[in-house]
Amino acid sequence: MTPLTLFLLASLILLALGLVGLITRRTLVGMLISVELMLNGAGLSIVAAAKTSSLTGLLDIHGQLAALFVMGLAAAEATLVLAMVLLVQKRFGRVTTETVTSLKGAGGSNYADN
Repeated sequence: MTPLTLFLLASLILLALGLVGLITRRTLVGMLISVELMLNGAGLSIVAAAKTSSLTGLLDIHGQLAALFVMGLAAAEATLVLAMVLLVQKRFGRVTTETVTSLKGAGGSNYADN
């Protein structure tokens, strides 16, 4: 097996674990961690493809810049999701997917009422 194959296999494992976690988790924080795993798998595959530049034609710096972009995207996504989690926790007292689906449902109290 080539090193690129091993790195891509590890990246695929991270992606699969993140997808399984995203489907099976009920808490928003668990779902956030699963999405972070998926983004780390994507970053690993980008860096691996750039490191083995003889096969892909990319330079090391391109892979590093793309991985930094993925890391920045993950940080921005984590910030927004954690802010939403804090608002849901403040309003409902629980942070589960069932509480978020009740945000748009009929019969729920308006946020302005609280």
